[in-house]
Amino acid sequence: MQHTSCTEDRIQHALQRCLHGLGRDPSSMDTWTVGLCMNRWSLEELVNRDPGNFLILLQQILKRTREVQVNSEYVLVAPLALMFFSTLLRTPFFPPDSTLLKEACEIYHSFLTWPEPYCSVCRDLLTFIHQELKAPGISYQRLVREEQGLATENHPRKTITVLLMNPADVPKEYLSIADQLSTVEHSQRDSYITLIKHAYQCTFGTKYSLKDIQKTLESKKLEELVEIFSASTEILETASALEDSVKSREFIQGKLGELREKAGIPAENGNTPAGEKSSSTIQTLPLLIAKCHTYHWDKDNFDVLNEILRSECDLPPTTLAEPEEEELDDEEEDIEDEVEINDHRASTFSTTSKDSMFSTYSLASNCSMPSMLSVASGVDSDFCEDMDEDSRHEKQSKVKPKLKKRISMLFKSKSSQSLRRTESLGNPESKNNFPVKSRSNSLPQQACLMRAERQSLKTTCFRRRPFLSCDDDSKATTLRVVVFGADQISGKVARAYSNLRLQESRCPRLTRYFRFQFYFIPVKRNSSCPAVPGSFPNSVPDSPMRPAAPMELNLSGLEDSTNDIAHYIGMLDPWYDRNILSLLSLPIGVLCQQASKIETDSFNNSKQRLPILADMVLYYCRHAAHNALVQLYQAELTLAGGERRTEVFIHSLELGHTAGTRAIKASGPGSKRFGIDGEREAVPLTLGIVYSKVSVSSRNQWNNIEKVCTSVNLTKACRRPEELDSKMECLQLTMTEVLKRQNSKSKMSYNQQMNTTQVKVDKVQVTGSNSTTFAVCFDQDEKKILQSVTRCEVSVCYKPENSILWRFRRKRSFQEQPPHPEFCSLLCLPISTFSGALP
Repeated sequence: MQHTSCTEDRIQHALQRCLHGLGRDPSSMDTWTVGLCMNRWSLEELVNRDPGNFLILLQQILKRTREVQVNSEYVLVAPLALMFFSTLLRTPFFPPDSTLLKEACEIYHSFLTWPEPYCSVCRDLLTFIHQELKAPGISYQRLVREEQGLATENHPRKTITVLLMNPADVPKEYLSIADQLSTVEHSQRDSYITLIKHAYQCTFGTKYSLKDIQKTLESKKLEELVEIFSASTEILETASALEDSVKSREFIQGKLGELREKAGIPAENGNTPAGEKSSSTIQTLPLLIAKCHTYHWDKDNFDVLNEILRSECDLPPTTLAEPEEEELDDEEEDIEDEVEINDHRASTFSTTSKDSMFSTYSLASNCSMPSMLSVASGVDSDFCEDMDEDSRHEKQSKVKPKLKKRISMLFKSKSSQSLRRTESLGNPESKNNFPVKSRSNSLPQQACLMRAERQSLKTTCFRRRPFLSCDDDSKATTLRVVVFGADQISGKVARAYSNLRLQESRCPRLTRYFRFQFYFIPVKRNSSCPAVPGSFPNSVPDSPMRPAAPMELNLSGLEDSTNDIAHYIGMLDPWYDRNILSLLSLPIGVLCQQASKIETDSFNNSKQRLPILADMVLYYCRHAAHNALVQLYQAELTLAGGERRTEVFIHSLELGHTAGTRAIKASGPGSKRFGIDGEREAVPLTLGIVYSKVSVSSRNQWNNIEKVCTSVNLTKACRRPEELDSKMECLQLTMTEVLKRQNSKSKMSYNQQMNTTQVKVDKVQVTGSNSTTFAVCFDQDEKKILQSVTRCEVSVCYKPENSILWRFRRKRSFQEQPPHPEFCSLLCLPISTFSGALP
């Protein structure tokens, strides 16, 4: 009794340490934060020592949750729910007389009236608990079954984990851990035996000896094991679909009992009721290590994922072929015929009431796939572009091809109008719209009044959503894409995601078979990489636009590489900050040398040591089920020769001397020949700068100025809690202006007096005066630098609803643009988090 009390105290204190400090500003990485990410790992290690500790921890979590409910401690709701989820997932057995899960249902049900994301997290947890009440251990079974690729005829789902990292940007220890995860592979025989033992222990407790089950199953052929495993899986899945939890448990006990007799598993103390003492004991069966694939990745595309498609899906080569160009040309010709019809229809559709418009889209979403249009939350999943081509042809097989396309255009009339951007969002073709003042929101996420006639009260809705249907459960295979790196790598992910969007719009391949989930793990950039100046220091003036006093600029004060995107996600999700972002504060040796002992076989002495970093990665992938949408931006560049290019970035755009210095240092040893000058010695550029300044009142203020600058940098405003509001999505514009320059014939000229101005904007145009050219660098990436740029226009990135129609419209002149859109999708990168964005 004294031992149990001591264990409860230790678990209670470990739980308090896990929750300590949550809600503090993650941007201030003080010494007190070092090691906080180890608290959850240490708590799990403590619980794993005895199977009875799982029930103790669950009771302590419920006790703390009641206090959170009474005190309205919002920031602790999601962490407690997630810890309850992960603990219950690994709990080996619940006594029949235990009321703990029913108490949990009562407690977490009260959180359904709380705001997002707390209600969503608790709703998911309640669904999980109800499944466990009807079929004990079914969540463990599903997770292991999917991660190990043990698909059955009626349950073909599986999960593939892909680790992407650039050897030049991560420590070699990270590469070693990734390779270790990729080489770990549980045999199908061992996986089947583990899942069968788990099913019997969760259902009967100690009634049947796991040692006897192990010996019996080891003597079976693989085909017999598959048959037993398939039968047990079908029993659990059938029970989970029943309404009554008591009947479902009785069903499982009866069917598993019949299966035991058929399989020849001996009954030890067969008359002993479930839960009573017997010669066997409860044992902890750890989660098997997920199958992982590691790739060295430094591209701006996800072409490497095609290897997963070929190896995992066993598709014929013709499936991966590109669509014929003739079909696209024919479709573009039909679209050309329909453009005038759609443009004429726009004026008629603009008078449609908001209610009827929303009901139409709800009907469309319900008819295509399980997704919901949520204008209130500003997030929804795709509902038409990800449909399989085969299903489309089947539904419309009786319609003539020409008529079919026209009918499709009729139903997509709303979508076709989304290609016309409002001034606040930035139409890539609206080159002459910059000086116009706009009274719309800087980045409206729900609705805004347009410049059209006031009497019509025309409403435009903008949806922040991922393109690749991350919430689409219809796909049999989930593809976890885990990327390691700093802001430079997050920029590559953004460009790869944008390229994937375009490829899948033209010819769906990966999205036909995979449900994508993206995970981002921040890493301090490898010290062996060339150090280059990045964005300006963390200190930002309080005022949206405040000229700083003349200052001495020092390159040592600039950041070589940042992790702002990870800090941004950490401010949105405190549990991500605690378990993933805090990894940056741990020494490499701690992450890679200390290890968690994972027993691969409960009945022999073989143990596999899993590094702590690998354990953290698997925890992140298994429990981060909510997306945080990170806005992407696009830059349209005009080069000196007249060539025009469009690039995508997520964190920063550097222009002028900062980008040029980064290019010089990227040349490696050759940089010594060129020499690296500071801002004082930089050659000033005469630039025309037009920008839309954002304000709290949501009234855009356009400014058209000409400045002599050395650098103009744009950085995502994401370092302060007040910058997290998606309605005020903006960029931090930093202009380093030369006020006075000392010209000398005998000595080197230098900038004598300089000034730095910062302003929050949502749209910028920079033009070189008198044929002035400049360099542009994206997301601190030395491989993404463009020289001899004469014009740069930056705005948010959006997704056209119809890619072919979008390509055709880009050929038209600005004067031929259709009326303003009714809907417009902002393209965002969905990063998996534990709770999603906080309100």
